[in-house]
Amino acid sequence: MLSDRDLPFEEVGPGRPVRITGLNGVPQAGDTFMVVADDQEAREIALRRMQVKREQEIRRGFGQTTLEGIYAQIREGQLKELRLIIKADVDGSAEVLAESLSKIASEEARTVIIHKGVGAVSESDVLLAAASNAIIIAFNVSPDGRARETAAREKVDIRQYNIIYDVENDIRKALEGMLSPVIKEEFSGMAEVRQVFKIPKVGAIAGCFVKEGAIRRTDNVHIVRDGRIIYNGTLSSLKRFKDDVREVQSGYECGIGVENYNDIKVGDTIEVYHLVETAKKLE
Repeated sequence: MLSDRDLPFEEVGPGRPVRITGLNGVPQAGDTFMVVADDQEAREIALRRMQVKREQEIRRGFGQTTLEGIYAQIREGQLKELRLIIKADVDGSAEVLAESLSKIASEEARTVIIHKGVGAVSESDVLLAAASNAIIIAFNVSPDGRARETAAREKVDIRQYNIIYDVENDIRKALEGMLSPVIKEEFSGMAEVRQVFKIPKVGAIAGCFVKEGAIRRTDNVHIVRDGRIIYNGTLSSLKRFKDDVREVQSGYECGIGVENYNDIKVGDTIEVYHLVETAKKLE
């Protein structure tokens, strides 16, 4: 436990803020801290509670679904609940989304929030969605590599948003059967920033290693830092050594410039994607 000046504390009383390190996840607002005899007992309690919670969350799972297919299932009597998993960049956004989405309902179905949390969409989130027939709402966050692979394999629908109104509007339309064709982001590739070069009159160029897929000059881009999307934009340049190129495949190094953005840091992730229009599915 550390103060805002990084001074260690052995004990903390009421009203004194501290920074706690060593946790495996991000606590939610309203969570209670308990003191136990040793870390072994703490791990056993945490494991038991996680198992109970996970069993409660997946006990009624019955297959996969997509937001476009919701109304067809409602009409056929196959769906009475639209189950949602919410992941957001901050706890406040997760709380607001959970509260607003839980109030949306149609005559035949209603929304149910089975889990909400802070941080990037993880593999465990995708597995929970697959087991409980849920859709993942990712607000200002991005799925990590394992989560994206698992989602493709398990056919889990991950919806990425940065405006709360758009989330509410899509969920309401799905329940009302009015969901129009949507433009979805389709992942193209991901590169890790390993060095940053400052070039006069050009700006910051990120020296990157392409870890997944391919980076294409025409694609759009997310800058991801600590699992949170901090910038959306387009590529201004893509180079191999000193040559401009149209595409760089996985396993190769490249130089990436992002249009109107120079605050790139070592360790950031550059995700590229293209937009795909998806028609409404009623079958």
